[in-house]
Amino acid sequence: MRRRATVIAIALAAVLALGLLLAPAALAAGNDVGHNLGSLLRKYAGEIYGGIVAVVGLVFLLNRRLQELALFFVAATLVGWLVFSPDQVANAARLIGRQILP
Repeated sequence: MRRRATVIAIALAAVLALGLLLAPAALAAGNDVGHNLGSLLRKYAGEIYGGIVAVVGLVFLLNRRLQELALFFVAATLVGWLVFSPDQVANAARLIGRQILP
């Protein structure tokens, strides 16, 4: 029974030592879970959006509906810009507002 406790204590000490050795690398990566999760989900959403746009664009291309394909790509680009870059949209709106309204 005593031998089992010694083996468990040594194993726990090894795990603790390994954790302390790897802790600076983990702490250097940052602890902003919300920002990290948001950027990960934005990346996945962008990949899914790009895939859907490609498949729908391929359908237009195979049916030789080129005008509708061009209109679809313009609309998809505009929607992607509005959804994935809201800060750039806000800056553009401010700049346009400054030019129009003195």
